[in-house]
Amino acid sequence: MNARNIHAGLPTDLDRALLVGRVWRKTPSFEGPCVVLVRQGKMLDITHIAATSADLFDKPDLAALLNQCDGDELGDAADILASQLHDEPPALKLLAPCDVQAIKACGVTFAVSLIERVIEEQAGGDASRAQDVRASIQQLIGADLSQIIPGSDAAIRLKAELQKRGLWSQYLEVGIGPDAEVFTKAQPMSSVAFGDEVGLLPASNWNNPEPEVVLAANAHGVAVGATLGNDVNLRDIEGRSALLLGKCKDNNASCAIGPFVRIFDEHFTIDTVRTLSVRLRIEGEDKFELDGVSHMQSISRDPLDLLAQTYGAHHQYPDGFMLFLGTMFSPVKDRDQTGGGFTHHLGDIVTISTDSLGALVNRVGLCTEIAPWQFGTRALYRNLAQRGLV
Repeated sequence: MNARNIHAGLPTDLDRALLVGRVWRKTPSFEGPCVVLVRQGKMLDITHIAATSADLFDKPDLAALLNQCDGDELGDAADILASQLHDEPPALKLLAPCDVQAIKACGVTFAVSLIERVIEEQAGGDASRAQDVRASIQQLIGADLSQIIPGSDAAIRLKAELQKRGLWSQYLEVGIGPDAEVFTKAQPMSSVAFGDEVGLLPASNWNNPEPEVVLAANAHGVAVGATLGNDVNLRDIEGRSALLLGKCKDNNASCAIGPFVRIFDEHFTIDTVRTLSVRLRIEGEDKFELDGVSHMQSISRDPLDLLAQTYGAHHQYPDGFMLFLGTMFSPVKDRDQTGGGFTHHLGDIVTISTDSLGALVNRVGLCTEIAPWQFGTRALYRNLAQRGLV
């Protein structure tokens, strides 16, 4: 992967950040996944403390533990991340920072993505109709949906008005109704990492990245940190029917997470997450470029509300979970034809970044041509058992 114009992918305040991730190590005595800590820019193998990141996230006083622990030093984190973007295999292969956790995602939590989901539905997945549908919907709604509190009296009144106009949608229901959309994005162990390819179904002709902030929650439903994610989206297929969500969302390499989970401490809290600005950059081999920035302050549901709608008396996650908080940015810039909006080309480089979390960088490919997913949960525990870690 061409690393031109891509920064190292680490937080701007790296000297005080506690970052947890995973790498694939190969030594004379073992080969397999290891849990790592980045502290003051140095990467340490801390698998002796916890064999999986899920186990680590369950530790009490996690930030204090990570500030005090030791481990095998693997090198400078910036150098290791830079090596992931070279064409030759790196000596240390970065993995997604999660392992056996469930991968959950929240849909239409931002007004901009809400409008775009309605457009997909009204256009029936036909990108050529998107521009006309967008103009019609924005004229009909006549309201700033970002100011509507989901489930509020104002939201109920807006719902009634839109129903009168024949515009009510299942996406509006979860966007401004009382219940959030929470779905399973991907399977445990299936997420790809910084520097990996992300996959599109060959049948899709209208698709885009979905840059998101992702909470890392432990087995008790407590958020212990945050990272970045790309919830790769197939707009044409979901636009044909929301019942095709699984076909759109859960494919080989369709979920990228990383590069690291930043652990909550006095320097980085849930309040920091609420104020993040997330940037999206797309660079195509056809010289196409797209830049955008969105702000977590525009989210319609608080991150902790989304967490509570995922975990509680109604549903537990004994291995913890990763929670995508919803996309803030749906690219609509025309690429191939006027009025056709944006869609990926193979080879696109997607960079999702924010100062506190660094950057997640991936190249776009086809899920049928990317290396198949083969190292699952059973393979993980066989490997850990062979190494005497479980």
